[in-house]
Amino acid sequence: MSDQYDVIVIGSGPAGYVAAIRAAQLGLKTACIEKLKNNEGKGVNGGTCLNVGCIPSKALLDSSHKYHETKQDLASHGINTGDVAIDVKAMIGRKGKIVKQLTDGIAGLFKSNGVTALFGTGKLLAGRQVEYTDNDGKTKVLSTENVIIATGSQPIDIPVAPLNGDTIIDSTGALEITEMPERLGVIGAGVIGLELGSVWNRVGSKVVLLEAMDDFLSMMDQQIAKEAKKVFTKQGLDIRLSCRVTASEVKGRGKKEVVVTYQDSDGNEAHETFDKLIVCVGRRPYTEGLLAPDSGVNLDERGFIFVNDQCATNAPGVWAVGDVVRGPMLAHKGSEEGVMVAERIAGQKTQMNYDIIPNVIYTHPEIAAVGQTEEQLKQAGVSYNVGIFPFVASGRALAANETDGMVKMIADAETDRILGCHIIGPSAADLVQQVAIAMEFGSSAEDIGMTVFGHPTLSEAVHEAALAVNGHAIHIPNRKKRK
Repeated sequence: MSDQYDVIVIGSGPAGYVAAIRAAQLGLKTACIEKLKNNEGKGVNGGTCLNVGCIPSKALLDSSHKYHETKQDLASHGINTGDVAIDVKAMIGRKGKIVKQLTDGIAGLFKSNGVTALFGTGKLLAGRQVEYTDNDGKTKVLSTENVIIATGSQPIDIPVAPLNGDTIIDSTGALEITEMPERLGVIGAGVIGLELGSVWNRVGSKVVLLEAMDDFLSMMDQQIAKEAKKVFTKQGLDIRLSCRVTASEVKGRGKKEVVVTYQDSDGNEAHETFDKLIVCVGRRPYTEGLLAPDSGVNLDERGFIFVNDQCATNAPGVWAVGDVVRGPMLAHKGSEEGVMVAERIAGQKTQMNYDIIPNVIYTHPEIAAVGQTEEQLKQAGVSYNVGIFPFVASGRALAANETDGMVKMIADAETDRILGCHIIGPSAADLVQQVAIAMEFGSSAEDIGMTVFGHPTLSEAVHEAALAVNGHAIHIPNRKKRK
């Protein structure tokens, strides 16, 4: 193995492995270093997303939804199922098989594209040198023209709920629960907390989410957030806002339980007892042991690697992408940054549009958004029009018994250019992508309104919301336009 490369990528999550593959496709000699190991102690690619994040959580979400739908919803279709049971171990096992298939797939892609996979740790030294320590503890220094740092992020720990790997766990541990907890507590009602809470709520756990923020899903359009809270509460999730956890205590010798102390929304001390407690208060960039003091790479005030708009660091030839840099911690954002950097290294002038990055919460119904919220536009003093179409007015949604939610489209009042789209409802993740494509090409609400949509489809809700922006909706009464 030669120790000289054109590109060395540290980290093989969605940002890193995509960067490595694209660099190799462009004729650059590329190696990718990954420290993660699977349960057998073998190095494995894919990072948090494929191994302990996006993919396994979606597998559990889909399994739990099928169980809940079979038990609760099929009767309305005239389908009688009798007794229905959930095999949690089988559900976790299916998740593991999906993860293995995808991580093995990355290994195959590396091989077919000529990427050298290195398992162990990478440390950036001065002058674009990388100290590589393999999983057997052997160390060597690799030389390269370019380094792409893609080390991702890790869950934030909080002193009031120290993890013990059993009763108090983080999002990674939550993916390995093999018995349904009767009482499940979740600290944090953000994206991860809602998704994990939804899994266990569907299979029968009593789930309580303790959220310190006063507003629910504060990063989302608040009309959509309020609708989401109403829907999730109806589903059985106990979401408590303005609740700050102050302590936790594990009790019992045989079957243990966790007693959580928190300050409620009225400022009073309260207690709740759970069989399991999941800590989901956010993630932080992973940079431990990554940078030598003379590497030339700077961190910002929040601990992220400082980069410019093209993901270049202060050090020549050193780039950083994904969760370890500014911006939303989203796998697709990191992947596109990886492509951009690989192409810029190859001499192309690729740019990335950070204003059009979809954000999705994979609850049921899904929540998805792209562009600006109504609150952001008000704060900026932008004049805008809003079009809303509820799924209860969609023939396709009604036929599928999926009528919760709405599509909300926002357009500039003068130019009619689409500024944002926010959806809660069936297939929201896929529907919002249609609008993202339109926004990338500078489309107006009228442009979508003039496009022919198939019938009957869920996409027609997007069409009708676009028509509603200018008071032209067909299948609902139109609201008066903003003045």
